[in-house]
Amino acid sequence: MGASDTLAAYFGFDEHETDYRTETLAGVTTFLAMAYIIVVNPAILAEAITIDGYTDAQTRDVIAIATILASVLAIGVMAFWANRPFGLAPGMGLNAFFAFTVVIILGVPWELALAAVFVEGIIFIALTAVGARKYIIELFPEPVKFAVGAGIGVFLLFLGLQEMEVVVGYDATLLTLGNVLESPVAALSLTGLALTFFLYARGTRGSIIIGILTTAVAGWLLTLLDVVSPGSLVPEPAYDQATNDGLLSMLLSVEYDITPLISGFVDGLGMMADDPLVFALVVFTFFFVDFFDTAGTLIGVSQIGGFLDDEGDLPEIERPLMADAVGTTFGAMIGTSTVTTYIESSTGIEEGGRTGFTALIVGVLFLAALLFVPLMRAIPQYATYIALVVVGIIMLQGVADIDWQDPVWAISAGLTITIMPLTASIANGLAAGIISYPLIKAAIGEARDVSPGQWVLAILFVGYFAIYFAVEAGQITF
Repeated sequence: MGASDTLAAYFGFDEHETDYRTETLAGVTTFLAMAYIIVVNPAILAEAITIDGYTDAQTRDVIAIATILASVLAIGVMAFWANRPFGLAPGMGLNAFFAFTVVIILGVPWELALAAVFVEGIIFIALTAVGARKYIIELFPEPVKFAVGAGIGVFLLFLGLQEMEVVVGYDATLLTLGNVLESPVAALSLTGLALTFFLYARGTRGSIIIGILTTAVAGWLLTLLDVVSPGSLVPEPAYDQATNDGLLSMLLSVEYDITPLISGFVDGLGMMADDPLVFALVVFTFFFVDFFDTAGTLIGVSQIGGFLDDEGDLPEIERPLMADAVGTTFGAMIGTSTVTTYIESSTGIEEGGRTGFTALIVGVLFLAALLFVPLMRAIPQYATYIALVVVGIIMLQGVADIDWQDPVWAISAGLTITIMPLTASIANGLAAGIISYPLIKAAIGEARDVSPGQWVLAILFVGYFAIYFAVEAGQITF
């Protein structure tokens, strides 16, 4: 047996009816769909993290390096330990909470915030090792489990259409259609989306990749040919750097020394005892949101891949859970916020990815991105979000598994699906379904069907929101 056959046997290609070409294509698709985090995460965290002697651009570069390294380690665990086709990286929403709420609004030093993320990761590792996370996730009500995929689908659709400027804000109705005659982004995005749908409908392998790359290249060509202004279809900083400094200078401009971020984390460990109450509350919030956000994502993307069993559970879920726990712990040590499984993994799963080899390809591409951090800035975000729209529509098939004639299923599943996009939070959607399930069961006289653990989950969510809203209203201050 050659090396190729050994590797295929390790990842179980025959068992999952897949091959190297399919898995590689899926990995490239997932990477392209989530590569934006290499640019976006530094932009968000740099609002809170300041490093003496570093310019803003250098600070963003070192955070980008930390983002890539944390992602690579977590994806490696996912590939080789969990053997699942899921990509991981510092989570959107959690990075904004880190930067704007914890550091800027609450005034917690960024060094201490990194220590809080580290402690959260250690707790996750311990809970995963003893099976506690798996037990809690399996307590999720059945209608909620089957609704998560569709909820994430609507969430992806909404995110994608907003970034593509197809859906825009409007005072009278909150949202409305974007004007393709006024917005070059909307016009090009819709063209790229139409191409992707056309290829997908015809069964073309790599349709999502083709759509993303074609749209990105078209945006740069239209800009370089002066059809549109530099800032409209391509990221202006990348355009300025490429045209003014040249490609080679652009590639050599990255700051790779992440030592200041590591030193900051070490300093944060020393601050933990200064105000233990504030530290405990920050850890609790990171923990709570990340726990349910990751759980919802895993269930949702597993549903589209056909990985769930008859009860809506993911077999050996503790293995992929360990990947995000290890990634979170390591990521905090080198200077980035909580690492989690990405909903964009569903793009690669839709392309046929079924094993950890897909994740391995994602990790290799993240590692290669260390050499091309500036080029990552050159990919327009609206182009990558085409993938979210396509996959969002595909994920709506999950509603077929819901018994809409049963009021308990209809209410808890319906709330799960709608609250996710409306509040831009997977965890909030889960909360709505988990809280409503035992209440509706009790209302129709079936309270005995609700397990004690499901009641505890619902109460915990109510308690979490009580604290969260109290902080938002200023009734609890630090």
